[in-house]
Amino acid sequence: MAKKPSAAAVRPSAWKTAVDAADAKQAQDIRVFDLREMGGFTNFLITCNGTNPRQVQAISDAIEEQLKNAGERALSIEGYTHAEWILMDYGDFVVNVFSDKARAYYDLERLWRDAKAIAV
Repeated sequence: MAKKPSAAAVRPSAWKTAVDAADAKQAQDIRVFDLREMGGFTNFLITCNGTNPRQVQAISDAIEEQLKNAGERALSIEGYTHAEWILMDYGDFVVNVFSDKARAYYDLERLWRDAKAIAV
């Protein structure tokens, strides 16, 4: 059984690989928030959305594949089956891939509005 990487083992630019993979699958409104100064549960939070369940899953699949190719494995992936909100936890960063409706409803950008936004 493969050993899961600790948060410290994740290379600093891994979140950028996730952003590039999402962009390659035409994810909409990709945003990255730096949470390091906020003392949160992770260092970076990535949000994006797809226009339908298949695209939401394709974005998630691309992120997982690209990070796996780079030697990174998710600690947890939740919500894949329903494809309304797929949460991918990589320790140092968390990726949220939403449907349009779920993104508007949960509005994570409002919850993390005090976090530093990183231009992508």
